[in-house]
Amino acid sequence: MTDIPPVSDLLNLSGQRILVTGAGSGIGQQIALRLAEAGAELALHYRNNQPDASAFTAEPLLLQADLESATGSAHLLERLDAAEFIPTAVVHNAADQRIAALADMPEEAWQNMLQTNLTSVFSLSKGCAARMSAGGSFVMISSIEGADPAPGHGHYAVSKAGLNMLTRTMALEFGAQNIRVNSVAPGLIHRDGIDSGWPEGVARWREKAPLGRLGDAMEVADAVLFLLSPAARWITGANLVVDGGMSAQSRW
Repeated sequence: MTDIPPVSDLLNLSGQRILVTGAGSGIGQQIALRLAEAGAELALHYRNNQPDASAFTAEPLLLQADLESATGSAHLLERLDAAEFIPTAVVHNAADQRIAALADMPEEAWQNMLQTNLTSVFSLSKGCAARMSAGGSFVMISSIEGADPAPGHGHYAVSKAGLNMLTRTMALEFGAQNIRVNSVAPGLIHRDGIDSGWPEGVARWREKAPLGRLGDAMEVADAVLFLLSPAARWITGANLVVDGGMSAQSRW
């Protein structure tokens, strides 16, 4: 039997060294802030938007890499090694979500989406797992579109469906190393300008979602915190849906 932590320690990440990809803004930024609040030491990856280190009590390690590039994951691993930062956990949040119809999509756009959202996750996870001598944890930020595609989001939905299966496969194969692997599948998350930029979509969501509202990025961050924490110590291979109940809505 494993040691059972007291309730006061269930969400305590002190002693963990966590890499968060795509941490410059949005969901990734909120995940980083929440994990720091729980006591984790952080390495924050970004592509273009450098995270604001002043927002953190303890200064995080900032690492730039282009995960759309085939060499991006290797470059990020090199930067981690140079800083002597060996993660105990990784949150794979970096993603591309450009819209394009399949019929009009250049093959390059398809390949770029899969490279960023799926292949880079495989490559980075493989490299980090090899460095996790004492076990660890991965959390993938997936999407409800991995099970329910939308027009113009075909390549994105395929990448997230693949990420869901990668989660389960990694949980199966890395479990012997005491590495847990889970995913979080958000629904529609509020961001600045979404109400004015996509009013009809927001209205449809609010009408159909059982909880009647969009999610907040911090609510996704809390799901990640749970999966990385001792509270989830016997959970692996799971996909935690965080969508206000939209996935429970009847499609008939």
